[in-house]
Amino acid sequence: MIHAVIFDLDNTLLDFMKMKKYAVKSAITGMQEAGLVVDKEKSYNKIIEMYNDRGWENQHIFDEFLVDSIGFVDNKILAAGIVSYRRAREANLQVYPNVNSTLMALVKMGIKLAVVSDAPSREAWMRLYYLNLHHMFDVVLTIDDTGERKPSPVPFKMALEKLECTAENTLMVGDWPERDVEGAKQLGMKTIFARYGDTFDTTDSGANWDVDDIHQIVDIVKELNAA
Repeated sequence: MIHAVIFDLDNTLLDFMKMKKYAVKSAITGMQEAGLVVDKEKSYNKIIEMYNDRGWENQHIFDEFLVDSIGFVDNKILAAGIVSYRRAREANLQVYPNVNSTLMALVKMGIKLAVVSDAPSREAWMRLYYLNLHHMFDVVLTIDDTGERKPSPVPFKMALEKLECTAENTLMVGDWPERDVEGAKQLGMKTIFARYGDTFDTTDSGANWDVDDIHQIVDIVKELNAA
């Protein structure tokens, strides 16, 4: 029997990479309009590379980008970039299709729901509140709560303890095989790979199931619980 489903947050419930793409491009436009003379495409690739190297939640990327581009932080240009980024982020922060209906269906089935994310607590909660998902979950754990990133077993163990569920009665859903799938499998949890959020062109996820639509999780739970 499945009693609980744990979800990753970014690229599993919400389209993080789409949001980031539009927000970064908007930030560059904002900085150009404030007087920064740079090539838009090269700047975009540079900032994405910096996020890859220094973390996607890095709050000082634009400061570092300006230092790299013009040798110092011009606060007028920085402010223009940050404001443009935030406006675009809010406009493009969206859940994937069928997320809300899937979560509601699971709740109606009596399934406990959790989020286990490597994002900082404040950022994770802001995204959940902005998307009006904050009330859907029994447990939300972030890197600030667990102190360790996936695939460490610590976040998964903490989630199971707070959910009061066993690993064999819990599903883990995520877009990153090396973190979400492998981490959960260590504890004996069944795993679902969110192929719709994959950004690595994964060919073999190692999960028990690959899904192209999040609503397929409802059918998986129904089949397991019927058996």
